[in-house]
Amino acid sequence: MFSGSGMSAESGISTFRDNGGLWEEYRIEEVATPEAWKRDPQMVQNFYNLRRKQILEALPNSAHKMIAQLQEDFQMLVITQNIDDLHERAGSKNVLHLHGNITFAKSSGPHQERKYYPVKGWELKLSDLCDDGYPLRPHVVWFGESVPMLEEAKIEIEKSDIFIVIGTSLQVYPAAGLIHYAPEGALKFLIDPNAGELSVPKGFICIQQEATYGIQTAINMIKEKGDHL
Repeated sequence: MFSGSGMSAESGISTFRDNGGLWEEYRIEEVATPEAWKRDPQMVQNFYNLRRKQILEALPNSAHKMIAQLQEDFQMLVITQNIDDLHERAGSKNVLHLHGNITFAKSSGPHQERKYYPVKGWELKLSDLCDDGYPLRPHVVWFGESVPMLEEAKIEIEKSDIFIVIGTSLQVYPAAGLIHYAPEGALKFLIDPNAGELSVPKGFICIQQEATYGIQTAINMIKEKGDHL
């Protein structure tokens, strides 16, 4: 399972790239780059505090819950580009966050991936320090930074028998390139309202629906093909 921002849009969480998305309110350079943190860490902290507050007030939608229920019948890994924790709150046990998890913080110093710190509530302050004495920053991957979990995600996708891509524009790289690692013989789905307009490798079943309806369609098709998996 590979999910993007469209997955959480139905829970009321603003997306970055759609009409009315967050990029229309903020410039990437101001809030989502290492340079932005160096230039104005308070502005960056405020931006992610507001995002965290929005996420904590949101609830998992039925698509999140249906994905969690698939654990009952399949060995399941959710790979998500989303920085929210809605998959976990819906009950998914095995979630790999490519771009971080906003409910955690990490050091703004040189050893950022050494330890993650749970954020209590929605507000992270510049006076909140890591064990090394550096201010804590949001546990998110900014533009211009490497994606630490990318290689692990590639390995897991290469082993998949069923691969579902849901709610992603396939515009954010390098994460978007992960769909090319799905095995040729795997059962592969792309679920998105704009699925027909997206460029995907051969073999994907495109379901042009929002996450809630699309995941149910995919589940029904998986059940129909169950005897052959």
